[in-house]
Amino acid sequence: QVQLVESGGGLVQPGGSLRLSCAASGLTLDYYAIGWFRQAPGEEREGVSCISSSDGSTYYADSVKGRFTISRDNAKNTVYLQMNSLKPGDTAVYFCASRFQFCRVGDRAYDYWGQGTQVTVSS
Repeated sequence: QVQLVESGGGLVQPGGSLRLSCAASGLTLDYYAIGWFRQAPGEEREGVSCISSSDGSTYYADSVKGRFTISRDNAKNTVYLQMNSLKPGDTAVYFCASRFQFCRVGDRAYDYWGQGTQVTVSS
């Protein structure tokens, strides 16, 4: 049974940082890509970042490039999303999701999802 569990969300002031974690069980990151998505109230879910399984290639939405960094620890079967220089527009529920091997654009390409963690950026 595949489970993805996000953690690390919270309330932070603009300009602050958070690190989200996505702990996977029932699959191994050696073979699965992990994507981070977010959804703000009243808006569609959007892709934020992704890391592929094979060569560790990383991808970022233009809105977070230079501020967010995705990484993985295969020994812990966990993917991280380091978020720096946070803005109010980053406020959303953040989800991680998995698919076999390679990153793909669009949430429909991902098979398993976590329950989400709330990130709120506000002064």
